Amino acid sequence: MPILHSIIHRIDKRDGESLARIVPASGELEASAALDELLAGLNDAYHAKAKGWGRFNDDTQASLPGHLKRYLDDELGFTELTHELAHAIAPLVDDHLPVGGHLLVVDHRQGEARYLIMALLHHREGFGIGEQLEIVPSRQLNLSQMTLGARLDIGQWHSGSASHPYLSYTRDRGGRKLADAFAEVLGASEPLDASQETRTLLKAFSDYVENEDLPEETSREKTDALIDYASDQASRGEPMTLEELSELVDEQQPKAFYEHIRNSDYGLAPEIPPDKRTLKAFKRFTGRAAGVSISFDSHLLGAAVEYDEENDRLIIKQVPTGLRKQLRKEE
Repeated sequence: MPILHSIIHRIDKRDGESLARIVPASGELEASAALDELLAGLNDAYHAKAKGWGRFNDDTQASLPGHLKRYLDDELGFTELTHELAHAIAPLVDDHLPVGGHLLVVDHRQGEARYLIMALLHHREGFGIGEQLEIVPSRQLNLSQMTLGARLDIGQWHSGSASHPYLSYTRDRGGRKLADAFAEVLGASEPLDASQETRTLLKAFSDYVENEDLPEETSREKTDALIDYASDQASRGEPMTLEELSELVDEQQPKAFYEHIRNSDYGLAPEIPPDKRTLKAFKRFTGRAAGVSISFDSHLLGAAVEYDEENDRLIIKQVPTGLRKQLRKEE
C-alpha cells in the first residue's frame, strides 16, 4: 500500500461555544512503518462504518472536486489541497460537533488502484506501562470514532465512470444532518443508500432463486456465494459488480442472474455498494423431515411466511410458481 502523500492538520475546538481554529501542518508526513500500519487500520475502520456512496457533481470548478482536479493536474500541491479540505470541514465542526480533531489525508495506491482517504480523528485516554513497569497515562487515536471520513477512487473518477460509485463518505445513522452537510461539502451527487441497495439486491436474488425453483442444497450454495462475494467487497471498500456476481452465483449460466436483474424493475445500477449490517442479517431458514424440505430467506418470515408456534405450523402465503404448477397438475 505505497503512500504517495500524507499530512495531518489539527482542527481545534475546545468547547461547544468557541469556533473551530485550523492549526496547519508545516509539511507532509515522513514515510514510516507506523504510518503504514495507521493507514491499514484506518482503512479497516472506515470500511466497517455505515457510508453513503455516489459521485461528484458535474460542476467540478465550484467546489472541492475542482481543487482535486487541479491537484491531479499538478496545478495545486498536496499541502495546499489539504488546506482547502481543512477549511471546508471546519464549518461542519462548528455546526455539528462539540470538539475538533486531527484531519488525516492520505493519497496512496492499493494494487493498481489509487485512492485519496481523509478522516477527522479523535483521541481517547488509556493506559500504558512505563520503563519502571509502572502504569502511566497514554493517549491514542480512536479509529472507531471517525466522525467524518471519505474515500475517493481516483482512477474510477478520472476514467469518467458512469456507473461506479467512486466516492464514499461516513453516514452514521445518528448524524444525518452532519452526513448531508458533509456530502454537500464534498460535492457529492447521486448519493446511494448502501443498506437499501443491498436489500434490493437480496430481494432480486430471492426472486431469482424462487423463479428457478432450485433444490435446497443448490439454493444454499448460491446464497453462500453471494454473501461471501458481497462481504469481501465490503471489507475492501469496493462496490459489487453485478456481472461479476452473476458469474459467481451460477458458473453454468454466468449471465442468468444478471439478466434476471436487468429484465426486472429493481432499479439496480451495474455496480452497487454493499452494506455489512444488511448482509449479516440475511440468512436462509432450512429444514428437512419426513419427506418435506423447506427453505426460505429470513426476511420473508412474518410476511410471505408465518410461523404459528402454538400449533407448530408454518403458513406459506405465497406459494412458489413452480410448486403451484406441480400441485395444480397433480390435482
